[in-house]
Formats: sequence, C-alpha cells, structure tokens
Amino acid sequence: MKVSPYIEASFQVLGKKWNGQLVHYLSLCENQTARFSDIKRDIKGITSRSLSLKLSELAEEGLIEKAVDSGASGAMYRLTEKGSALADSLQPLQQWARQYMEIERQTDKESS
Repeated sequence: MKVSPYIEASFQVLGKKWNGQLVHYLSLCENQTARFSDIKRDIKGITSRSLSLKLSELAEEGLIEKAVDSGASGAMYRLTEKGSALADSLQPLQQWARQYMEIERQTDKESS
C-alpha cells in the first residue's frame, strides 16, 4: 500500500515549522489579513527572519499574498482562496486535538 501523494504534498507544506500556525492565524484575522508586525507580536517564538522566510514560502505555494500598502502601515499578508481552503481543512484537525489531547492530559494527571 502506498501513501497518498495528496497527503504527502499536504505535509510538505504543513510539516514545516510555523506554516500551519501562520495559515491558522491569518484565518482568524479580519478579512484573513494581517500586518507583519501583528503576526510577529501574536505568534510567540518566531523571529523576524523566520517569519519573513515563512511568509515568502507560503506566498510561493500560493497560500498567501503580500499587498504593500503605500501608507506607513507597511505590507499586509492575506490568505488566498487556496490558503483559506487549507485553513478550513485544519478545523477537523483542531477538533481532533481538542478532543484527544485533553484526554491524554487527564490520563497523565491521573497516573501522577
């Protein structure tokens, strides 16, 4: 039996550090759009350099687009239709984690 090439392709994107979090974050923003500084502030632990690289990678994948604002506010990053569809597909994964990660935490507490 062979692993689906679609699953492989999905994890080539989502398996990279920060990518899933960035797509999810933008999906929660108004109009699925945020400024670099807002993303940097809200996603704890990511460096400016890593954020810049990841946003470029996601843009190359067609998941986000960068819009440069002529005002002082700088660049804005927005999910594309493809990125929004990916964000929607993460919802069942989030529900799975909410259900089963809680069970594992309770099991760990009970065995302590």
